[in-house]
Amino acid sequence: MLLTRHSIRRYTSQPVSGDDVKTILEAALLAPTSKNARSWQFVVVEDKEMLQRLSECKPSYATSIKDATFAVVVTASPERSEAFVEDATVAAIFMHLQAAALGIGSCWVQVRGRFSADGEPSEDVVRDLLGIPHDMAVECIMTFGYSAETRKPVDPAKLQWEKVHIGTWRHDAAE
Repeated sequence: MLLTRHSIRRYTSQPVSGDDVKTILEAALLAPTSKNARSWQFVVVEDKEMLQRLSECKPSYATSIKDATFAVVVTASPERSEAFVEDATVAAIFMHLQAAALGIGSCWVQVRGRFSADGEPSEDVVRDLLGIPHDMAVECIMTFGYSAETRKPVDPAKLQWEKVHIGTWRHDAAE
C-alpha cells in the first residue's frame, strides 16, 4: 500500500460511506500519544460551504479542502502534552494511511505556523470558523475523498537508501 499511497488534491463527487468515515476516525483515535495523554481532538467537516471557507485559511496548498468529500481538522492540547505536535501528527498520518487502505484519497494541509492571505495566523482563521477553543492548537486539516487523479506507484528503485545510516552516521552519505 505504501508504494501506491499519494497525497491527493483532486477529488470526485462520489460520497464516502459513513462506515468508511468512522473507520478513518477510529484510526485517529487508535493513534499512540506521548504518555498516553491523548491530547488530540478532531472536527469533522462535511458542509460544502464550510469546506470552501476553510480552503481560504492560507493562500496556497489549501484549495483541495473545498473539493474534498469531508475534512478532519486535527487539534491538540499543549497543556495536556508537551508532545502535542507529535500526538496530532501521528493521528493525522494514521488517518492518511487508513484512508489509503480503504481506497480513499487524502491530503495533509498544514495549518500550524501558516498565515492567511492577509497575514492572520491560519490557526486563528480555522479556530474562528469552527469555534475551536483557544487552548487547542490546530495542527492540520486532512482532506478525504475518492481520487480524481491517476498517480503511478512509487518506483522502489528510487528510494533514497543513502539517507539510511546503520550503526553510526556515514559521513560520505548525501546530506
